[in-house]
Amino acid sequence: MPNFLLELGTEELPASFVASSVRQWERLVPATLAEQSLTNESINVYATPRRLAVLIEGLPIKQSDREEEVKGPPASSAFKDGKPTKAAEGFAKKQGVEIDALSVRATDKGDFVFVLKKIPGRLSADILTELVPQWINKLEGKRFMRWADGDLKFPRPIRSIVALLDDTVLPIALVSGSDTVKSDRISQGHRVLHPQPVSIPQAEDYVECLRAACVEVDRTQRKNQIKAQVEAAATKQGGYADITEDLLEEVTDLVEWPNAVVGKFDEEFLILPPEVITTIIVTNQRYFPILKSPDFPELLPYFITISNGDPAASAIIAAGNERVVRARLADGEFFYKADLAKPLEDYLPKLEKVTFQEDLGTVRAKVDRLCKIASLITNQLQITAEEKAYIERAALLCKADLVTQMVYELPEMQGIMGQKYALACGEAKAVATAIFEHYLPRGAGDNLPQTLTGQIVGIADKLDTLVSIFGLGMLPTGSSDPFALRRAANAIINIIWAAQLPINLHQLLAEVVAEFTVIRPETSPELLSQLYEFFLQRIRTLLQEEKNVDYDLVNAVLGENDPEYTERALKDLLDTLERALFLQEIRNDKTLDRIYETVNRSTRLAAQGDLDKVELEPKNAVKPELFQKSSEQAFYDAVVQLVPQTLLSKQTRNYQQLVESLTDIAPAVSNFFDGPESVLVMDSDPEIKRNRLNLLGLLRNHARVLADFGAIVNRF
Repeated sequence: MPNFLLELGTEELPASFVASSVRQWERLVPATLAEQSLTNESINVYATPRRLAVLIEGLPIKQSDREEEVKGPPASSAFKDGKPTKAAEGFAKKQGVEIDALSVRATDKGDFVFVLKKIPGRLSADILTELVPQWINKLEGKRFMRWADGDLKFPRPIRSIVALLDDTVLPIALVSGSDTVKSDRISQGHRVLHPQPVSIPQAEDYVECLRAACVEVDRTQRKNQIKAQVEAAATKQGGYADITEDLLEEVTDLVEWPNAVVGKFDEEFLILPPEVITTIIVTNQRYFPILKSPDFPELLPYFITISNGDPAASAIIAAGNERVVRARLADGEFFYKADLAKPLEDYLPKLEKVTFQEDLGTVRAKVDRLCKIASLITNQLQITAEEKAYIERAALLCKADLVTQMVYELPEMQGIMGQKYALACGEAKAVATAIFEHYLPRGAGDNLPQTLTGQIVGIADKLDTLVSIFGLGMLPTGSSDPFALRRAANAIINIIWAAQLPINLHQLLAEVVAEFTVIRPETSPELLSQLYEFFLQRIRTLLQEEKNVDYDLVNAVLGENDPEYTERALKDLLDTLERALFLQEIRNDKTLDRIYETVNRSTRLAAQGDLDKVELEPKNAVKPELFQKSSEQAFYDAVVQLVPQTLLSKQTRNYQQLVESLTDIAPAVSNFFDGPESVLVMDSDPEIKRNRLNLLGLLRNHARVLADFGAIVNRF
């Protein structure tokens, strides 16, 4: 069975596109082959900075023949007195068959003419020739470019095409204005180690031919080689390689024939914070640092670079890299010493010259706002005077490092250098830690702040950004969120949940908006409601996507168009999380099944009454003297016994106790509806009807302490 090879030879591609293109072709190529009924034994996508390739093995020579039934005109118009009409003849001619091949079959819309056509399979070579341009044109990425004078777009110019079906070149051409690239069997080896062209005899020889030309096209193999070489080089220096996945992925797509080269820097630079050295080595240079121990960030004065050049020139390559690193570290040392020359607080006046946002003033103004917000948060919490002092100090200093020379040069060091400089000038450890932690989490999967001071200052900072940007009317839309407001809201919620902070977010938002309105009186009156809705959306998303709570259970906790429930959710985020997780738990263990029908049936009927949704006390809502059946009295007595259990569950958030009480009341409710003493709820007497609806409303209200059962979908 034939094998097919396609290779696009290009100028050096951006590293991010290399990995992305592999993933895209791994989805696209199998899907398009399946659409054409082209089976295969395997599909492998290869990529380096100078090429993108796919090798498909075990293809058929051609598609299988197939049959297709085609519906024609109604039988009444195709045949008259048993003879074919022009309609039948035209249909037969169009389908390329004789009249005898037509058949009549009954359908829902009457008798119609049909023909069963045999469609011969097309040659795989012809289909592949058509598919290749689709595979190229459907690739997506950032910053595509045009070259020559044509309209063809790709991240970098395409210089060659290899298209082989076994040993036969398929005729494929890419035209970009006056520039035309035609397919052949000639690929390119490594620029330095094998600059001569590489002729590919057969498709299946591709990987080995390129390896012989010092190009490892298998991305996974190349990545494993890099990891092994870096680890071996670090061990040789008596240390441990600090290999982050992001750096390993990027370096894999920067080289075709990896060669680890060890460089050294002067030990005097180790006085710099390890984060500074690591940022220079990793972020700026894409080198791997070497640690003394795998568990601590203490560095050895070495680094490892992955060269794409001649291994024989490793010493020259190392020397060049060392000169670059030495210069960058010397700059870092100068900035570090200069910054330490004065205490962190002395940098605050410079924040008045840094703009936070054009309509919101300077970073110094932002610091003043977040200090007020931090104070509002501490007013809600029972904390010591010492903790409050730490929070006030950290809030004041948390942005001061933005105007230091080190952070100006290396913006990635914001917060990190603030912590270092705070400790160096004698600030309390709690204050210094909070300066770093208030930026957390910096992205998906990052740590949350662990100290109370860091948590409160972090919430204050993010809340100020949210309220301020919302206040300008710059709400996130669709995928556009330039100020990362969704991430900020998610962080606030996750910090509160993880740290078990009893913060009333509903009240806090109202207070912060009130403060903002004083500064900007023209603020929209809808600002507060917009923020409430935004946070509810984020809570909903986090519960479903991160906590794995079913969507209907989330609705049951947050309410749908239910102001009382939505307000409750924002007032007590901890209770909201607990109720959602508890509902999922009792759904999983089937406990929910035992109370669902009882509560849901009562909830649906109670909606036709007018009882307040928060009333729990039977004597305030039901008149026993109007009872006509013993089932009503039994129901009433059961609700009376339910009151203390519900109040205790509400106070202690022990919802298991409430569920057990609702389970106990189920027989009385069932007898009320369907037993020998069952009643007609919608009685003709309005007083009796209202009394019975109130009885059901009481049960609904007790259940609402846990959830709105009307929003829960029956799954059994």
